[in-house]
Amino acid sequence: MSFRETAHSGTDPDELSEILSTPNSPIKVAAEGNMPIAYRCNFVSVGEEVTVADCTYEGTILIRREAPSDRMIVFLPMEGNASFEGMREQIYSVPARGTILEAGRAAGARLFGPRRHFGLFVDQAKIVSHLTHMFERTISGDIDFHPHIDLTNGPGLVLQQIVSSLHRGLSGDGPLQRAPLAVSSLCDAAIYLLLESCPNRYSNELALPAPAPAPRHVKWAIDFMQEHIAEPISLSDIAMAAKVSVRTLQQGFRQFRNTTPMSYLQDLRMAAAHRDLLESDARQAIADVALKWGFMHPGRFAAEYRKRFGQLPSQTLKR
Repeated sequence: MSFRETAHSGTDPDELSEILSTPNSPIKVAAEGNMPIAYRCNFVSVGEEVTVADCTYEGTILIRREAPSDRMIVFLPMEGNASFEGMREQIYSVPARGTILEAGRAAGARLFGPRRHFGLFVDQAKIVSHLTHMFERTISGDIDFHPHIDLTNGPGLVLQQIVSSLHRGLSGDGPLQRAPLAVSSLCDAAIYLLLESCPNRYSNELALPAPAPAPRHVKWAIDFMQEHIAEPISLSDIAMAAKVSVRTLQQGFRQFRNTTPMSYLQDLRMAAAHRDLLESDARQAIADVALKWGFMHPGRFAAEYRKRFGQLPSQTLKR
């Protein structure tokens, strides 16, 4: 898994145009009334399909997209307002309310500084791929997400926490750069959270019961997890190995294991962390073992470890 961080700051609209543009979707930025503007943007890319950003703007900034984007963008504002030119109406972005812009759905924007937001950029093809694995059939056309999501509680609050954790953990020499298992899980969690919790064209179908699983599908999934336990495998990867849709796989683990596939995988990785601590010398940092197996919060890791093994990681390490 590759990570790439780029940080920019300045006052030149033309430079900001270059920063926000992609090869397939150039952007033109202007300052309203030629008044002063300022910006500070930090982008971290996970491979080629997912990017998270923390951006701050001053002044009133006009943005015009000169070709449709091939990415879905989710803005999670903390300060200031913005408006986007949707296909049928203006879409307003304000603190406590996230904005979901599907690929090709917004041609322009106006940012009213001071403005700060986190951004989540996901290739539309990756969103469609996840949805395809959920149904185990080809998905085509727009997903038609409702453009707003409440960030004060529920799925919206969780999404904001995921994106901020990704950005904070990957920026600079953040600990998530040494934890590809955790990064993969967080990226997947953000996408599935959007698909399952934000109203869209497939919401009614997603609410229907999944096709009935068989015990063998769960066994195939577990075999795949154990074989690839140290790799950043996704829920879609596990479902493909089990030869069922993601929804059927989830149903199978609920029915036969009373848990979820990703929780089961986390349990396997917790057991692997336990083995590492038993076999390691006292010089090995517990945080390094936790990160190796995808646990990014040392405190939570210690609490879950104690619940599972009846002792703290430090007690295992001293044995």
